[in-house]
Amino acid sequence: MIRFLINHDIVEIEEARADLTLLQYIREHREQTGTKEGCAAGDCGACTVVLVEPPKSHADTLHYRTVNSCITLMSAIHGKQLLLVEHLASDNQLHPVQQALVDHHGSQCGFCTPGFIMSMFALYHTNSKPNRDDVLQALSGNLCRCTGYRPIIDAALSVCAQAPDDQFSRRATETLAKLNSLSDSNLGTDNILMPTSREALRDAMATHPDAQLVAGSTDLSLQFTQQLKNIGKLISVSHVDGLRDCTKTEHSLIIGAASAINDVSPKLLSHFPQAAELITRFASLPIRNQATIGGNVANASPIGDLPPLLLALNATIHIDNGHTVRTVPINAFFTGYRDTVLKQGEWISAIELPLLHSNQHVAAYKISKRFEDDISAVCAVFNVTLDNDKVVAISTGFGGVAATPVQCVALSDALVGRTFSSSECLSLGKQILEESFSPIDDVRASAEYRKAVLANLWHRFWLEHQANNEIETRVVVHA
Repeated sequence: MIRFLINHDIVEIEEARADLTLLQYIREHREQTGTKEGCAAGDCGACTVVLVEPPKSHADTLHYRTVNSCITLMSAIHGKQLLLVEHLASDNQLHPVQQALVDHHGSQCGFCTPGFIMSMFALYHTNSKPNRDDVLQALSGNLCRCTGYRPIIDAALSVCAQAPDDQFSRRATETLAKLNSLSDSNLGTDNILMPTSREALRDAMATHPDAQLVAGSTDLSLQFTQQLKNIGKLISVSHVDGLRDCTKTEHSLIIGAASAINDVSPKLLSHFPQAAELITRFASLPIRNQATIGGNVANASPIGDLPPLLLALNATIHIDNGHTVRTVPINAFFTGYRDTVLKQGEWISAIELPLLHSNQHVAAYKISKRFEDDISAVCAVFNVTLDNDKVVAISTGFGGVAATPVQCVALSDALVGRTFSSSECLSLGKQILEESFSPIDDVRASAEYRKAVLANLWHRFWLEHQANNEIETRVVVHA
């Protein structure tokens, strides 16, 4: 059974198609049509809704999270409150967020406006007195610009200037009590399996070997919405104990594979601040609210943003089968286009990142046509260890230049032992990177452009990390 709240009402679902999206459920089953379908790919934001989750600790408040309902599957809403644009107004009065958009003349043609409203509503409940950058982040998943963006930003800044005061904040205690009552040991349906332990996950995979594993569904759902495929059964890993844990040891950070990017980013960036450009430009806020670090690795996309970072940081992949856990260095994990070393009955349980030392210099770069909500043409991450300006070690990770996320061993072989600040180190590094890969031409970039970008990114890294440069180890994020 899948149990959740729609507004303040408890809903129970005993049967549902495995590939039923939340947007289809909202519009077709509930006949609530304020939420729109635009791209059906999680790009445009017209389908944005808000999921409210119980706090992670007694000190926290209810957590408001925007998601793209067009690619959200029903397993994702168990134990949560679903809020739609129809729920915001009360007592014949617009919600403060809605009224602010009216007052600032921020409404557009109307089709995308409900999505903007829901993104602003989530910000209203999560960040009092946000600055302009906070607003831009909150609206990063809403792409429509048909009547200009400034009035919408002004509306968000205005309404979020004070603490939230609406029907939802006043009913927070009641909502929390209802959410806490939704726990059910018999999770899932016949078509949507939702194990809660590694043993149960092992048994589900053994009983249904053809069932697809799903976590955030931000990539998998495109098979249903874009390719119009059907699937009989899904196994959700989101409720398995331990898969969303994030722990720090003396030497490493271990991130549960089912951790959403946005949930783990504060701890990840506290230890690896150089990853900021990749994290803040990873799709959009609603996608990062769902997409998981394990899913981004397991789908083995050659243009995934996180694998190049993990390659450069020498990550280790923890692989579980319900009996034992084995570890594989990430540079041995990808075996071909969309292929990995995962065997039947195995799943990624965690990603382990060794902590950086003071003599390691790291930078991550993403080149794409849009700043956010776009796929990389080239992604490059450099991790260079220096000792008195001598190159001791180089570890790299690249996306968009080969059939898999890939390292460049030739760069390390050629430059270790050389003086980093020398012009020779610069020119040789550029030459090697320009010659090491055979990227393809596609709609994002030509092969020649990708080669030139690789060489130029090494030049940029070299300039930013000279011994007398005070901006060592930081990542420049262009607004």
